[in-house]
Parts: sequence; C-alpha cells; structure tokens
Amino acid sequence: MGREQWNSRTGFILAAVGSAIGLGNIWRFPYITYENGGGAFFIPYLFAMLSAGIPFMIMEFSLGHKLRQAAPGVFEYLGINLNTRVQWLGWFQVMIAAVIGIYYVAIIGWSISYLGLSFTQNWGNDTNQFFFTQYLQVGEHSPSQLGELLLHIAIPMLIAWSITFFAVYTGIKGGIEKANKLLMPLLLIMVLFLISQTAFLPGAQDGLNYLFEPDFSQLFNAKVWSAAYGQIFFTLSVGFAIMFAYSSYLPKKSDINNNAIITVLINCGFSILAGILIFSVLGHMATQQAQPITNVISSGVGLAFVTIPEAITHLPIPYILGPLFFFTLIVAGLSSHISIMEAVISAIIDKTAYPRKKVATLVCGLGVVISLLFATNGGILLLDLVDYFINNIALLFSCLIEVILIAWFIKASTIRHYVNQLSDFTIGKWLELCLRYISPALLLIIFIRNVFNTLTKGYEEYALIEQIILGWGLISIMILISIVIDFCSKQSTSTIDENKP
Repeated sequence: MGREQWNSRTGFILAAVGSAIGLGNIWRFPYITYENGGGAFFIPYLFAMLSAGIPFMIMEFSLGHKLRQAAPGVFEYLGINLNTRVQWLGWFQVMIAAVIGIYYVAIIGWSISYLGLSFTQNWGNDTNQFFFTQYLQVGEHSPSQLGELLLHIAIPMLIAWSITFFAVYTGIKGGIEKANKLLMPLLLIMVLFLISQTAFLPGAQDGLNYLFEPDFSQLFNAKVWSAAYGQIFFTLSVGFAIMFAYSSYLPKKSDINNNAIITVLINCGFSILAGILIFSVLGHMATQQAQPITNVISSGVGLAFVTIPEAITHLPIPYILGPLFFFTLIVAGLSSHISIMEAVISAIIDKTAYPRKKVATLVCGLGVVISLLFATNGGILLLDLVDYFINNIALLFSCLIEVILIAWFIKASTIRHYVNQLSDFTIGKWLELCLRYISPALLLIIFIRNVFNTLTKGYEEYALIEQIILGWGLISIMILISIVIDFCSKQSTSTIDENKP
C-alpha cells in the first residue's frame, strides 16, 4: 500500500497552520512584542520571517516531500549522501516533539477546566490565588517533589488526549485533515468575533497603543533581534520533526513555495490578531481598575489563567466571551498537539512499518501515563522547567545543526532547484543566502547566549540539582538515545537525486 496523501492542498495548509498556530501565538507573541519595542518590533520580526521563517519552512517542506519520510528517514538519507550517520538528529527531533506533546497536553487540560469555570466565573476575585493555590494546589512542592495526582486536572487532560488520539488513529485523511478543516476556520472566526467585542471597549485603544506604539531605539538592541528570531522559530513548528512529517504526505506535484509562504504568513498574521485581542482586553482592564496598563501585563500561563480570567469579569456578556476565549485556547492547543503527536507516530511507522492504529495506540497510551506527572501538585513547576530547557536549548540546537547540515553539506542550491521545478513561482538566491549565512549565524548567537545565561545564572529559583537532572540531563539522555537508535538501525541504500523531483 502506498503512502497516505492529503485529500487537498487546503487540507495540508490548514494542518500545517494548525500545527504552527498554538498557545504561544496567543500568550507569548503579544508580550514579546510589547517588551521589545512595540510597533518597532515588527521590523525585526518581519525580517526574521523573511530570512528564517519562510526559508526554513521551504527547506523542511521540500525534504519531507522529496524523500517521503518523517524526520529520522530524512536525516538517514542525508547521512548516506554525506557518508556519515546523522539519522540521530531526526530521532532527537522526534523526542523533542514527544516531550513537548506530553507536557503541552497539561495546558490544554487547564484550558478545558477553565472553559467550565468561565460560565460562572468560579475563580472568584483573586484569580492568582485561585489558579496556583486552589486549582493547581502547588503549595510547597517542586519539580522533584510532585505530590499527589489531582483528578480535576487529570480528567481534562484525558479528554484532550482522547481527541488527539482519535485524529492520529484515523490517519491523515480521516482524522488530521478533517479535524483541521473544522478547527482552523473555527479558530479564526472565534478570534475575529472576540476582537469585534473587545477592540471598542473603554481603554482598549490605550492597550493597542502600548502594543503598537514604536520605540525605534530598540532596533539597535541585539536582544530585540534575538527575540524576533527566537519567536519565529518557536512559533512555526520547525526543527522538531512536524513539518517533515506533514509534507511527506503531499502529492508528488505540489507547489512547495506557495504552501510554505502561505503557512508562514497565516501563522504570523494570526499572531498579530492575537496581539490585538489580548491588548484590547488588557487596556480595558487597566481602565476599569484605574491603574497603569504595565501593572496588568503578563506573559505565559499568568496571562491566560490569571490576568484574562480577571479581565473577563469586566467584559460585556462575560458568560459568552469567557467561554469563547477558553474554547479558542483549547482549539489552538489541540491543533498543535495533534501535529506534535503525528510527528512521533509517523517516524515510528516509517521505521517499523507497523500499522498506524497500533503505533497511535502505543504512543498515545504511553503519553497519557507519563503526562500524569503534570497533573500533580508540582506539575506546573516540572512543566516550566522542562519547557524552558526544551525550547531554549534543545530546539535551538536542533534547528542550528539541521540548517548547517542541509544548507552547507547538502547545499541550499539543491533545495532551491528542487522547489523551483515544482512551484508556480521561483525562489531566488536569497534562499541560499538566508539558509547558509543569516539563519545559522542568528541561531548560533541565540543558542550560545541561552546556554551561557543558563549555565551562569540558572533558570528561575529552581534547585541546581533539578536543573542538572531535569534540564541538562534530559537533553543529554535524548541525544544519547537518538545516537543509540541511529547506530542500531540498518542503513538504507537509497540516495538523493539532486535534480529529479
């Protein structure tokens, strides 16, 4: 039986967009923009999108499409051309996806809980105290002292897992494509409706001014450019096996350039819409409380589960807008979670030739068991620590090695020649310039900066032993397992034809 294929180009793009658009677009991008020069941040962000986002997406789409393989298969074939073993990088990316998928589902679970709470706003007046003390019940726990299993968190996580499992179990056409054809238009409609209800509230304009008012002096700050490139890599789902897997199911005659550019533009456009929504709400909240907007701005889980619930009580028709906001979070989270788990499942299917249903059951079943660690008293602390090391160290390392390996040793010109044969419009030599020089240089700078800061300052107030074991230790084990799998694998004998699609 031949490899599965997407039913339509629209189905593939919506699935790729669904992977790229996640919770980070809603709670991370607005804060990053505000913190790094407001409107001026869009200049480095646009430059990062053009010089890193689109080239990376074209690169991963082209290799997944050409080789019809998930990430380990792609790097196995590349290693054959280089007369060395680099399949380990593909398995490392799969493991990054697996780890993210296991803790990411916890945040979807919180969103499902808050969807229920939002109908009656049962979080009370002190949303911070409610979230951390009553809902998460953190107490005196730590990443290494997790405490008890909390069923009110575990059950919503199981609901999220069941939806993801159904999508990946039924396959590309039957589950993932159909799910994203429903979820992505629904997500856009919900966000636009929320904006229509919040953008004209008293104080909303002040919030938007804080978001978009440019501080051009920040353009000379290297930290801002680092933040722009970091946000692009974090938000596009590149570097951890997803886009290789999704593009491997494309029909033979697919317009790679168009698909990549549309995916990146929709993702970045949605980030801006999310910024308008969030800062409209924060501006209104600041006006209602008669305090500066800087006092109500936060990032991460604090924004989604502390600030926004508090703001919902000040909104008109809160019993409609509140549930709609958290349903939006759930949809964004599920679309990403489905793609993350598909990256893992497709890699195992390609390597073992086991039936999809068997692999999906095994992977999701194991994922459910491990993810219960994040449904404990110390679950959010474990999530925070693991997420930091995976996103700021492991993922950047993966992207850096990938782009150097492909652009320098396989040659970016090979990529450009291949995609131009298939696409309606051709890509110029800027693709090679970006992949060979700009992206590796920026990734190297960001990676070294993150490693240096983590080694010298640590992360937050977590104990050093916890950072060594759950951070550096976890990454080291992932790399070691990847290398062992590579050297225990039987090498394929196929090679890449540089010219023939």
